[in-house]
Amino acid sequence: MRSGFLDLKDYLNHLRDVGELITVEAQVDPKLEVAEIHRRVISAGGPALLFQNVKGSRFPLATNLFGTKRRAHDAFGERPFEFVQKMAELITDLLPPSPGLLWRERETILQLSRLGTRKKSNVQVKEVIETPGDLSSLPVLTSWPEDGGPFLTLPLVYTEHPQGLGHNLGLYRMQIYDQVTAGMHWQIGKGGGFHYSAAEEMRASLPVTAFLGGPPALILAAIAPLPENVPELMLASLIAGNKIETGSSDTGRFLLGNAEFALMGEVQPGITRPEGPFGDHYGYYSLVHDYPVFNLHSIAHRKNPVYPATVVGKPRQEDFFIGDLLQELLAPIFPLVMPAVEKLWAYGETGYHSLAATVVKQRYRREAMASAFRILGEGQLSLTKFLLVTDSNIDLKDFQATLTHILERTHPERDLYIFSNLSMDSLDYSGPVINEGSKGIWLGLGEPVRKLPRTFRNKTNMNALGEIHVFSPGCLVVGGPSHSEDPGFGSRVAQDPAFKNWPLIVLSDEPRRSVASTVNFLWTTFTRFEPGGDIYAANTSLERNHICYSPPIVIDARRKKSFPKELTCDPETALQVTKRWKEYFPDGLEMGDSEEAHLTPPVAPKHNTV
Repeated sequence: MRSGFLDLKDYLNHLRDVGELITVEAQVDPKLEVAEIHRRVISAGGPALLFQNVKGSRFPLATNLFGTKRRAHDAFGERPFEFVQKMAELITDLLPPSPGLLWRERETILQLSRLGTRKKSNVQVKEVIETPGDLSSLPVLTSWPEDGGPFLTLPLVYTEHPQGLGHNLGLYRMQIYDQVTAGMHWQIGKGGGFHYSAAEEMRASLPVTAFLGGPPALILAAIAPLPENVPELMLASLIAGNKIETGSSDTGRFLLGNAEFALMGEVQPGITRPEGPFGDHYGYYSLVHDYPVFNLHSIAHRKNPVYPATVVGKPRQEDFFIGDLLQELLAPIFPLVMPAVEKLWAYGETGYHSLAATVVKQRYRREAMASAFRILGEGQLSLTKFLLVTDSNIDLKDFQATLTHILERTHPERDLYIFSNLSMDSLDYSGPVINEGSKGIWLGLGEPVRKLPRTFRNKTNMNALGEIHVFSPGCLVVGGPSHSEDPGFGSRVAQDPAFKNWPLIVLSDEPRRSVASTVNFLWTTFTRFEPGGDIYAANTSLERNHICYSPPIVIDARRKKSFPKELTCDPETALQVTKRWKEYFPDGLEMGDSEEAHLTPPVAPKHNTV
């Protein structure tokens, strides 16, 4: 396993050498067709794709670069994981420092001196300069039929604070409006957005450069939930194992030397434009909202560059494998930043921000809540919508086991907390308005307090109740009328005596699909409910201004009237891709199911037992 790839072409050559890259010679359309091919390949666990003949563009296009667990790990190698673990141990051991300890760890300290950036006068990214630039020359993808247009999906957006307070490298989608303008999707809590806000206060334009390609380490660093003002380029250097090559344009603009493209421009203060819809990684369309506008001045690129892109949608897509790998890489750092937090895992099947679980220290009564507050106050982790908390050393990646562990130990009356009127991930539409909603914390601490039921055979008198399925011990998924027909149905389910022994019930529009797999359950439940508006209990009471929720707890995960549409592929494009499959892959390649990706289609499970 290699690490430290110098640029995108170096990585593509490696993938070709190990049989993880297929070149497609047939002409393909960047509008819907490429995305449909990509989704079917990733669903089947297939290779990276290099499209040599993209309609309307002279540049080749690479997708699915990190679309399996193996390929994601291969892109970055084992060295970063070993180094981060060693650094975590070193920081702990060197407090307080001593000459003996410093000498013992001299090799690790020497490696630190090799991190950072290295400036060169002639960098490859500026081999060709096009002024004015033309965004329409790029093979930009339109991924879903109701997308507002083509979007850059892997732009590494570089900004500098207008008052010299550091740089930011973030991965923010950009909708192409025309040859020289694009939407700049700076969500709340993002570093580039903070820089723009500072520039707006000064009534100044913010210089922005969007890079495409470069060392794979740049992508991982750009999406990492680093604290504000921690330089992403330092993390990229750590991941790559060498200094990141940089340079300057003829106008003095900062350049990542080994990028394939550099789109140089600015975002003017106070000017916005409608952006969207866009089929995003939650599996739904994010809707039209006003965002700042990127104005292109020029494009620099290498000779014979390759344009990189990804496609997001229902889990698990390519971003899932990158996100999980990033969590594994940063795991040793969490206890350093938050000393009482021993483990932390966010579930990519929910869009990451919708659900996380943590193992914390409980050295005194209710200390767990101090750790929960710390997590919800830390950078991008503050966007977490629902947090499960325990003090036992369990495998958080095993969601069913984690949920069972929590339900065995919880007293919802004192252990379930709901906080309303808070900020929320911009892509989560379960709240009342964009960027606003609520959060929930559910504790399951100490020893078990109940034996969970595994079979449901009780009778209920609720006529409108639909199918009832057991997802896991103590957790039922039930069907019922649509939310528009009966918004308060969840409250009556919670009070039905038939469910009194079940601590958790999920109300779903499609219960059979929800219990078909853990991936399905996570996606259909946690992307569709908001704690402040969609949690019910058999009884609620107020004690010392704390709301006590008596079980069963009902999560109403039915789709609400205001909820955006679920992503589905264009039937005409799907048929065309099916017919042309052998034309794309004359040597043969398995064809997966584009719409579901790794979601399990609705099947008949074992209904009432686990």
